[in-house]
Amino acid sequence: MTDPTDGPTPPEGLPSGLAADLRELSPSELRATIVHAQELLRSHGETDSPIEPEPGDDILRVTEHDGYTEVVKQTRCADGCADCPHGPYLYHVIDEPRPDGSHAPHWSFMGAVRTDDE
Repeated sequence: MTDPTDGPTPPEGLPSGLAADLRELSPSELRATIVHAQELLRSHGETDSPIEPEPGDDILRVTEHDGYTEVVKQTRCADGCADCPHGPYLYHVIDEPRPDGSHAPHWSFMGAVRTDDE
């Protein structure tokens, strides 16, 4: 296994013991864990992640929080834009109920952010 300091930071709220166990899994075992976790979410009535990039979006970071998903993304517009990409911008995304009983992601623009590269 690689040095744990080289890997991604576990999301807020993930028990440290579980994060340590996940670091020890092979890619195949991690994929099976993702499938099982998604099945468990559906059994609790949860839907899949509302984060689906639009054409021209570059998702830089997705962080799950209690009650919302934090997304940092850049946006590319039509060809010929000298200022592309635009951003990065921070959004908070929630799974919003609709009057017909369905759910849809609601993206709230929070503002421009700096990335580690800047």
